[in-house]
Amino acid sequence: MQKTRENSEYLPGIQLPDSVHITSELSDCADVELIVLATPSTALRNIAVHLAKVLGHTRAVLLSCTKGIEQGSGLRMTEILREAFPEDKIAVLSGPNLATEVVRDLPTATVIACDDGDCAASLQSTLGSPRFRVYTSLDVVSVELGGALKNVFAIAAGISDGLGLGDNAKAALVTRSLTELVRFGVAMGGTANAFFGLSGAGDLILTCYSERSRNYTIGKRLGRGESLPEITASMRMVAEGIPTARSAWECARRLNIATPITDQVYSILHKQKKPAVALEELLKREPKPEQA
Repeated sequence: MQKTRENSEYLPGIQLPDSVHITSELSDCADVELIVLATPSTALRNIAVHLAKVLGHTRAVLLSCTKGIEQGSGLRMTEILREAFPEDKIAVLSGPNLATEVVRDLPTATVIACDDGDCAASLQSTLGSPRFRVYTSLDVVSVELGGALKNVFAIAAGISDGLGLGDNAKAALVTRSLTELVRFGVAMGGTANAFFGLSGAGDLILTCYSERSRNYTIGKRLGRGESLPEITASMRMVAEGIPTARSAWECARRLNIATPITDQVYSILHKQKKPAVALEELLKREPKPEQA
């Protein structure tokens, strides 16, 4: 990347601006005002611990763009950062933001959440542009969970398409996914209305319908009969829905809440259940009122 000024693996054909300095040294983050973390969720804790050791005390704002829930602990990404940086301002960015469209300067909206409203407003001013519209929120929990959990439902939507179940089935599945997202998110400390925003419904719609969504693509290939090891071996990028499905399943057991779609995605990914069997079980669930 230093030689070609191009990230050929993830953003081929896009020239990086001269203002972008590429480094593998965490110490280069010393004395900066903002550190954006966009690592895979499974790597965030390790990176955060190493970054804290290298930097010591930092006055930088830490902005998480990582979408996931830590397996075992059930912690959100900002909670992991808080453990490593107990005194620093921490924020989260999430929304329907495909990187390939952002880098092409196509119109995009996102939300930055921080429990410090002034910090959120400052990040809004710093990162926002007419083509990248940034909204702010004080509800870190809801914004973060919306971005994490939608990946699980995107896999389910892809499976539905891969099985050829049609538009009616997919519309119903996505709608019920939103219901499950709200139930799950509120149980984990979020606010119901927040999940109808950009990081909840917005990101859910994008990720469940875009062919450029990694999680949707994995689901579609599973529905068509490919095995998960075959699919992941052919991919360069991380699909966060895979580890998040396990983490979400664990959290649902602790919280004692009904998460039928999450449960089936978890079983497909981690228990080798056949996708057709899982979808059939969803359809055979006992009828009930819609709002139940």
